[in-house]
Amino acid sequence: MIEAFRTQDSGDTTNITEALTTTPAAAPVTPSPDLSTLDLAAVEDAIRRAAADEIMPRFRQLAAEDIVEKNGPHDLVTVADRRAEEQLTAALTALLPGSRVVGEEAVHADPTVLDALRGDALVWIVDPVDGTRQFVHGDPGFATLVTLAHHGELLASWTYAPALGLMATARRGAGAWLNGERLTAGHPAAGAALEVATSHHDFTDDDQKRVLAALDTDGIAPRPCGSAGLEYLHIAQGRIDATAFSWENAWDHAAGLLLVHEAGGASGTVAGQPFRIAGGNALPFTAARDADTARRILGLLAAAN
Repeated sequence: MIEAFRTQDSGDTTNITEALTTTPAAAPVTPSPDLSTLDLAAVEDAIRRAAADEIMPRFRQLAAEDIVEKNGPHDLVTVADRRAEEQLTAALTALLPGSRVVGEEAVHADPTVLDALRGDALVWIVDPVDGTRQFVHGDPGFATLVTLAHHGELLASWTYAPALGLMATARRGAGAWLNGERLTAGHPAAGAALEVATSHHDFTDDDQKRVLAALDTDGIAPRPCGSAGLEYLHIAQGRIDATAFSWENAWDHAAGLLLVHEAGGASGTVAGQPFRIAGGNALPFTAARDADTARRILGLLAAAN
């Protein structure tokens, strides 16, 4: 049976140290659903098939008419995004009858789709191509992200980078894994500057840039993020130390947050509250290799907020 990792706290804690989420909550507010009959291997197969059918044949093969701007020149969607999400929606709901899908492209077409995150049904959170800009430019640093959630609790996640041959998975209480090997985020090297992936400047307003600039200080080496899903994987691998993100789209963060937590990491928001997948968070927020790193990042961001 898959148990749940809660990304939100039922209390009104405002202390960053106390509110850091370092381990899954022991007792969810609502009982976790019994998913003992869900074939997790079939979920992975569905993700691999969608990538093989709809994404990889178009990698470095996109025509101009295959690419559309959504909310500006940096916010792109391709035919691969749309068709992969359609295939995943059909496959995932067939594997778990009665479940719903909150996909990036479906929400763009109809924002009320997000309401499912607050409903009673199990929800698949899907980003068909996380890092669409990289995908469009022929950069292999993109991923398909899928997370299963219930009442704001993260149950299982898949982070698949088909062009890199990487499949990372996480389950509540069962750890984080990459291509069959256990992931452990570990701790930053003593004396080394913390490498922090931050919201890309193309997607931040002036106030967000001002707050994130607080990380440009001694002992921290911030840089713009690529695919959010892959940055979370880098934390779980111990390749970077933290993220600092100023947006809260569930499909960008759900898979990675569970992956980081199951690898031993921590996360929190500048308001001293755990990140809520359903939205309404005080931003920015961080995910980090360990609690001490998360506290340091949040302290700097909160002071500038």
